[in-house]
Amino acid sequence: HVHLVESGGGLVQPGGSLRLSCETSGSAPPYIAASWYRQGPTKPRELVAMLTKDGVTHYLYFVQGRFTITGDNAKNSVDLQINDLKPEDTAVYLCRIWGGNTSEPFDYWGQGIQVTVSS
Repeated sequence: HVHLVESGGGLVQPGGSLRLSCETSGSAPPYIAASWYRQGPTKPRELVAMLTKDGVTHYLYFVQGRFTITGDNAKNSVDLQINDLKPEDTAVYLCRIWGGNTSEPFDYWGQGIQVTVSS
């Protein structure tokens, strides 16, 4: 079985920084794309950053300039650097990797890690 495990979350003051990491245990082909989502209290899950195997990145408009996604698809790992954290960034952050082909696709999610921004 393949599991994604997030780390690096916690409590941070406004203006602070965190680096979230997502590591894969188990065997999976290199991902085609990896992403980070978040789900805040009483809010729907939203995509905040995506990275393709070719290095193309996409960000939620509201986090551009503060969030940076990096990763290594050979290791099926993906990180999210978050700077200048704001209270509205408080959420559970989840990583996701997917890929494969039409006959054997894969799509894995982590269980999520809490990020709380508060003074």
